[in-house]
Amino acid sequence: MSTPGPMALALARPALGPSISSILLRPLGQRLPVHLARWNRAALQPSPQSRTLYVPRTLLPSFSAKANSINPRFVRSSSPSATLGLRFSSQFTTLRTGDSIGISRSLLATREATANRNPNSATAQNAFYQLLLKAGMPAIVVERYQSGLYASNEAADAAYVRALEMLKQGVGETASVGGASSQFGVPSNNNLTPEQMQAVAQAVAARMKGTDMAASTGQGLGSKQGPLHVVVEESKGSVLFRWIKTLLYFGLITYMCMVVVTLAVGFFDNLDVYKRGNKKSQGEVRAETQKTRFSDVHGCDEAKEELLEVVEFLKNPDRFSTLGGKLPKGVLLVGPPGTGKTLLARAVAGESGVPFFYMSGSEFDEIFVGVGAKRVRDLFTAAKEKSPSIIFIDELDAIGGKRNVRDAAYMKQTLNQLLTELDGFEQNTGVIVLAATNHPQLLDKALTRPGRFDRHVVVDLPDVRGRLAILQHHAKKIKTAPDVKFSVLAGFTSGLSGAELENIVNQAAVRASKAKASAVTMKDLEWAMDKVIMGAERRWVISPKEKLMTAYHEAGHALVHLFADKPPSELHKVTILARGQSLGHTAYIPEMDKYSYTLMDYMTHIRVALGGKIAEELAFGPDHVTSGVSNDLEKATKEAFAIVGRFGMSSKLGPMDYANNYEKLSSETRAAVETEVQRLLSESAEDVKTLLSSKRKELDLLAKALVEYETLDKREVERVIRGEKLTGRMPASPNGTMSVPVPDKPAVAPPPLPTGRPTTGETTEPPPSVPAP
Repeated sequence: MSTPGPMALALARPALGPSISSILLRPLGQRLPVHLARWNRAALQPSPQSRTLYVPRTLLPSFSAKANSINPRFVRSSSPSATLGLRFSSQFTTLRTGDSIGISRSLLATREATANRNPNSATAQNAFYQLLLKAGMPAIVVERYQSGLYASNEAADAAYVRALEMLKQGVGETASVGGASSQFGVPSNNNLTPEQMQAVAQAVAARMKGTDMAASTGQGLGSKQGPLHVVVEESKGSVLFRWIKTLLYFGLITYMCMVVVTLAVGFFDNLDVYKRGNKKSQGEVRAETQKTRFSDVHGCDEAKEELLEVVEFLKNPDRFSTLGGKLPKGVLLVGPPGTGKTLLARAVAGESGVPFFYMSGSEFDEIFVGVGAKRVRDLFTAAKEKSPSIIFIDELDAIGGKRNVRDAAYMKQTLNQLLTELDGFEQNTGVIVLAATNHPQLLDKALTRPGRFDRHVVVDLPDVRGRLAILQHHAKKIKTAPDVKFSVLAGFTSGLSGAELENIVNQAAVRASKAKASAVTMKDLEWAMDKVIMGAERRWVISPKEKLMTAYHEAGHALVHLFADKPPSELHKVTILARGQSLGHTAYIPEMDKYSYTLMDYMTHIRVALGGKIAEELAFGPDHVTSGVSNDLEKATKEAFAIVGRFGMSSKLGPMDYANNYEKLSSETRAAVETEVQRLLSESAEDVKTLLSSKRKELDLLAKALVEYETLDKREVERVIRGEKLTGRMPASPNGTMSVPVPDKPAVAPPPLPTGRPTTGETTEPPPSVPAP
């Protein structure tokens, strides 16, 4: 074929309208392809009216008349669709030569126009893709699909995959995506390798399964000049699974790191314990020098006398060894808390002048097995090096409890090591072990036997002389007023330990300091005593009726005690101030510490306890007795049962103990015991009622004075019941006037109790307490 001269191939816009622009008449872009740039640029001048492209004849291939009339061999474009005003990545579109399998240009143009007008309709795009595939134009399908400007669905994805397969098999004319057509000497970019085809197919398959796929719009289809870029976006399920997997990995790694750190800390801590011991152990190795003497210990003279022998052993052991005596190995101090056991041990070390090693029972064992046994060995080793010396173990029951066959072996190591050190194969000389416990019954028998703890010293609560000595000793540290009488205070504080007595003195000093007083007075000490024994004051706002009921209740207790025949104690004071668990209380002082009581003493206690209930009955009627009598009835019943069942003081049942075997008694015997108890209580109640009825005037005067002054001592009570005025006393309540209540007439049937009011024997508010001497 000869090369013709320059000719013009004019592609006039057909009658179909502007919708043919994309395929048949693509508008020219701003730049020319590379292979056209080598042409004579002067010959390439488009006509704005007909969009005519002048091409040299030598570059045009031959084509048949039929192909030219129906579908030109090449239709070139260098810009995106004019309909959307967008730029495609390709520069040229090549239409198949010849008859497009019966598909006309007008049908293609119509479908393209529809697809361009509806870029968000995947159905319109798929219809256009299917028509292009039938027409043998897969390159246009690939071009539009990879542009990312049109909607897509599974059918469109399948059309895209089919177009790629057709391009690979060479079906139809190739569209140069990203380059020029091979017909003009430019290599095509559509020759994908099998691996590239597989990657593209996988990307499209992922999109068809619900995963988004995005391709780079400005790239080719896998050649070196135009590499294919495919980005697969995971589905929500895949993203969620990936995050869960990441969190699981993070948690596992964190857990492993924590395990490693814990093991490392434990290893170094264990190494530190076994190398050096803790700070307390280092202090014990250095021992302590005590300055406490027996003169600083009061209230336990018997215990001091027994420990003086230990001091003599330590000071002059040869004096006892000449006659064959041996130094005691251990002394166990037994007693309630706060009686001075630790102070006695320090005094022994201070008097003897030997090193003192102190350790609490809870300091031996720790989290690591074997630490307790090692500390016991270290403690005794240090004491042997500085013998003669004293080892004091406080709270021995923490490590010396009774062993059980079910206990693990490591739980017994500390106790076994202590038993070995006290009396094992190697005998200790010059080391005395002092130990203290509040619960000797919990200790192992192997620990308390002679040879380990040779002596058991009981450090009991102080008696009246001991309490007086303790109060006077602690009073040396404060400034007291001349009116302070520690003998009265010592008599009233029966049953208190030395620590509680020290607390009373300290509380009184604090109260006086807050009041900016020059010295601690007796009132300060009594206030502190009431706070320690009864509890802190409660500033309640109670109704006048409730206050009046409490006043009559406490006045009944006080009058029965005052007019009793030879009472075992002396009235101290009466108050209606709420403290701790009581709305008011009547206090008594025993002349001396008393440990044995007679039948008359117990009957006096019962009558005094019933005085509050009987006083309320006389003042307000039997139907208006409050629930505050429950504690009094409990005490009276307990003492009456003790008279009958424990002490054998009943003339009807005889000298027999019914209390210990009460559950095993016959029903007749139990009924007889309960009948006797009820008889004692009923007779006592009648005696109290007779007494208070004859002293009704004194009862009203005392109750009125309690409402006005709230607290009265014994002398003031005696003046009030004689009808004397309390000069020098300021009323606690400005409106202290009171009307004497008139008891209601006894009803045939008791009225129902108001809603929320406790029945007799139940206490919503703490009942007044009447401490027994």
